[in-house]
Amino acid sequence: MNTKTLRNLSLAVGTTAFLVGCNGLGKMVKKQATFSYDAKPNPLEMHGDSVSFSVTGKYPAKLFAKKATVTVTPVVKYEGGEKAMKPVILVGEKATNPGQKINYATGGAFSYTSEKFAYEPGMKVATVELRAQGAVKKKTKDFTAVKLADGTIITPLLVRNDEKGIYAKDAFVKSVPANQTANIYFAVNKSDVNSKELKSDEMKIVQEFIKTNLTSPWYEFKDISVSAYSSPDGEQKLNADLAQDRAKAGSNAMMNEFKKDKNKDQKFGKEAANYVTKTTAEDWDGFKSLMESSAIADKDLILRVLTMYTDVDQRETEIKNLSKTYTEVSEKILPKLRRAVLTLNVDKKSRTDEQITKLMTTFPDSLSVEEMLYGANLTTDLNTKIAVYTAAEKKYGTDWRTSNNLGVALLTNNKVTEAGEAFKRAAGMKEKVAYDAQGNEVKIEGSAASTNPIVMNHLGIIAAKAGDRTKAMEYYDKANGAGPEVNYNKGIINVRDGKYADAVSNFGDNKGFNKALAELLNGNAGAVVGTIDASKEKDMAMASYLKAVAAARNNNSSEVISNLKTAIEKDGSLKAAAKDDAEFIKLRDNADFKALAN
Repeated sequence: MNTKTLRNLSLAVGTTAFLVGCNGLGKMVKKQATFSYDAKPNPLEMHGDSVSFSVTGKYPAKLFAKKATVTVTPVVKYEGGEKAMKPVILVGEKATNPGQKINYATGGAFSYTSEKFAYEPGMKVATVELRAQGAVKKKTKDFTAVKLADGTIITPLLVRNDEKGIYAKDAFVKSVPANQTANIYFAVNKSDVNSKELKSDEMKIVQEFIKTNLTSPWYEFKDISVSAYSSPDGEQKLNADLAQDRAKAGSNAMMNEFKKDKNKDQKFGKEAANYVTKTTAEDWDGFKSLMESSAIADKDLILRVLTMYTDVDQRETEIKNLSKTYTEVSEKILPKLRRAVLTLNVDKKSRTDEQITKLMTTFPDSLSVEEMLYGANLTTDLNTKIAVYTAAEKKYGTDWRTSNNLGVALLTNNKVTEAGEAFKRAAGMKEKVAYDAQGNEVKIEGSAASTNPIVMNHLGIIAAKAGDRTKAMEYYDKANGAGPEVNYNKGIINVRDGKYADAVSNFGDNKGFNKALAELLNGNAGAVVGTIDASKEKDMAMASYLKAVAAARNNNSSEVISNLKTAIEKDGSLKAAAKDDAEFIKLRDNADFKALAN
């Protein structure tokens, strides 16, 4: 390079320096280290899938050029790209451009909050830098980029998507009453049993039941109730004795029926200990009931007598005074009150658990819908549950519970798409349905299951799995009252939406990882250890990892290392997770942390 060229270059550089210096930008660039900037939070934090941060800046006195315009732009840099925020325009006191004024003599400050922007996976490891360019008229000058913050804490993404389904309950019972009742009627003032009473249709049914089922393993004969009555006419002492005698006579009549069974080992019904007797000397309640249902002309007058007089002798006198009416009463009402009611108390047994368990995997069609729904609860094997519910839906396809429970089992088995289809089928079925002994549907009134809160809970789960949190919450709101599972599922949505106080409330008493995570995110890191240790999830690798995060927020480095070590021993993939986790950014130079995470 010749001397002339060097002279020209020196002149050009000198001229540029002079121009920049004259407009004040040079001084600002030279002393930019005196500018102060701060970003919060640092590291950045993701909440509700979005990130936002604020920046404050201060400029010392006698430095911000009076005619300068400075464009300040925060930029998030991450693997795979960068995202520039909306810039802040700062202007000197004599600048004509619009912007926030910074006084030359006193200096000044600015504050800025970024717009929310969607979190992207690459932003887990990121930096925020501030880029600024000064301008005076057509002259511009770039300032050195300044690092403001690191990024990004994404702890809300640790929420477990373990939404809880609800199995519809079965109506299976171990036994059902199969009681048999017959009435024996007596002549006035008599307690002996007329032979024709033992040949009544009621007695024939009881006799046949005893003959057929006394030794059947499906029936449990418990005891025999004998309630004996006298009609409310005549002398009270006589009526009381009559009722007692009729109770004995009724018991003996039933005992004779059981004695027809010649099996000496069969003792039920043949001994007095099997009988429970009760007597009513004057059956005024029965009298009132029969009168109310009768067509006797003066029945209203007689019923008024019953309410007007509590003394039974006075009642009887007043009724007898209605001579014509009393004749009709004595012929049509009183004979029906002179009776002994014999009740054979029997329970019909259902199939045993062992029988149901065997049949539901061999001959499921032989089971009722209640037996199938009950039987599925007897196994913990998901594949068996799915098979049973599939068979139940095939045979009892109009019962929403079969499709609903199949969906829950499929969901538990991570077959989300198939579960969703099952829940849709459940929503289109009847909420109420019944079947006869042969498994045929009995037509009854019932509403569609599309409004059933249990089904709404499951449609909410499917929406949540598809990423539509708004739709999921709409379904969950319709599911209110279905059970604590609904609130738990809402809590998961709350965490993802950044509504941590709501999440803590909705998780309620459900101790576990998600409750502890919500408490941490809601600012109560101190509650994490207690919540996790009181849960069934305390031995999970992620439980120890969350304890480490809580310890980091409490600045307890020894607990961070201890819990991370446990977590990584249980799940080696957590080593890489911890290395890049901004929760541990303060420990990245810690030797013990490096040994664990690198």
